[in-house]
Amino acid sequence: MMLAIDRLKTHVPDVVLGQIPDCTEKFSINTPLRLAHFLAQCAHESAEFKAREENLNYSAAGLKKVFAKYFPGNLAESYARQPEKIASRVYGGRMGNGDEASKEGYKYRGRGYIQLTGKDNYSAFSNSTSDDILNNPDLVASKYPLLSAAWFWGIRSLNSLADKGAGDEVVTQITKKVNGGLNGLEDRIAHFKNYYALLA
Repeated sequence: MMLAIDRLKTHVPDVVLGQIPDCTEKFSINTPLRLAHFLAQCAHESAEFKAREENLNYSAAGLKKVFAKYFPGNLAESYARQPEKIASRVYGGRMGNGDEASKEGYKYRGRGYIQLTGKDNYSAFSNSTSDDILNNPDLVASKYPLLSAAWFWGIRSLNSLADKGAGDEVVTQITKKVNGGLNGLEDRIAHFKNYYALLA
């Protein structure tokens, strides 16, 4: 089936449009329903395809709010506004990353339109490209922001969810899988309706 990707022009940045064919081919995001659901989630997660890297520039108060369990007592004060230190602590020792001192938590911080996070995920995603992603993790943000999101989509079997239809309840189910909750659900639904109207 041919997707009418050109209809998305002016609604999706050209740099994103250029990456869609690779995603449709490698991860079968190849129907109007699948692509509309996929792009809706990516658009929301990346603030309209502007953010390709996790913003970890938290204040002490922000750290206590978002990552409370990693910053007991007054610890947040000594980490505030230091993204490398923050990511190294929060992501250290999990998702395949070494301990805090290894700084792998920062090296493999969230990148891409649906944030790829952790050494294990970077390693698994690298099999979908011809590049050495583990040694060049910035490529996820610079070269593969959409493909890394499509990989995430694929490993969570979200095509089969997308195939269930165009109703709000389907967007809700997909959002739970992508976000872990329902953050920004109304925005995701609005994006989906917009893209699906263009593609269907």
